[in-house]
Amino acid sequence: MRYLGIDYGSKKVGLALSDEAGTMGFPNDIVPNTPRLHDAVCSLIAQEGVGAVVMGDSRDFNGEENPVASSARELGVHITSRCGIPVFYESEVLTSREARRVGEDGEKTRAPKTHKNVDSSAAALILTSYLSKNDHA
Repeated sequence: MRYLGIDYGSKKVGLALSDEAGTMGFPNDIVPNTPRLHDAVCSLIAQEGVGAVVMGDSRDFNGEENPVASSARELGVHITSRCGIPVFYESEVLTSREARRVGEDGEKTRAPKTHKNVDSSAAALILTSYLSKNDHA
């Protein structure tokens, strides 16, 4: 089964897709967080044959929800009701930071790097983390 990973942000949303076997996440796209976000996500789900979504669970180091957490959960509820697939949540602590540390060539760097794919790379890290902890056979 193919999974969609989502790194939800107030301005933009990173998307990642798993391989067909559902074992690893790969960066896919970054979409603006506009009123059309729900349509874009549901369209991608249908187009790619996604069977489940893994969304970053946005919390601080004390375990409290971050300001975007409620909006992310609203998106999750919408996906389940409109697309008919389950949404799971996976910690996203430090995923954006880790995504910046990985260079374009996949090598870790000492200095943080910013590149345009940070949000989709973070979504891939969230997705891969979830898939590595859960049996999907």
